[in-house]
Amino acid sequence: MENIQEMEKQIAALKAQMDGFDAKVTENKLSMIVFSGDLDKALAAFIIGTGAVAMGMEVVMFFTFWGIPILRAPDKEGKGKDMMSKMFGWMLPKGASKLKLSKMNMGGVGTAMMQSLMKKKNVASLEQMIELAAELEVKIYVCEMSMGLMGFTREEMIDYPGLTYCGVAKFLEEAMNSKVQLFL
Repeated sequence: MENIQEMEKQIAALKAQMDGFDAKVTENKLSMIVFSGDLDKALAAFIIGTGAVAMGMEVVMFFTFWGIPILRAPDKEGKGKDMMSKMFGWMLPKGASKLKLSKMNMGGVGTAMMQSLMKKKNVASLEQMIELAAELEVKIYVCEMSMGLMGFTREEMIDYPGLTYCGVAKFLEEAMNSKVQLFL
């Protein structure tokens, strides 16, 4: 009888361990923080994201700080901004088409050269990559805290299906069980 009770305890302990393993199973998902607003880094983020979807992965992109201006719509204005918020709006790029290269920008000449070369070689523009990401159902989350600090408003962001405004806890929830996590 004592052996049976001991075996039952061991089985219960093993079952508890197995339940813990089930909670830690990774999902076929890529979770990415987009922190940079540089053209080359934004392109890399969307190329990796859309490539991951093509490989059957779910993709979550969390835009924060300097990455948020990528999602600003060139034809929209935020309302009710204070002076500091307006200054951020003037100083930062308004949308994907206004981004500059992180290196060799050369007063905009490098960026223009890169965009020309991309067109010549049939490489999708950043705007086209964002459209493709939408078609492929890449989830985009925007950090509300960063938006508030930088004075951006929801009404000045691009139209993107399911665009979600949230905090870092939502991103961490998504990233926790992802196979791949990236910071760009």
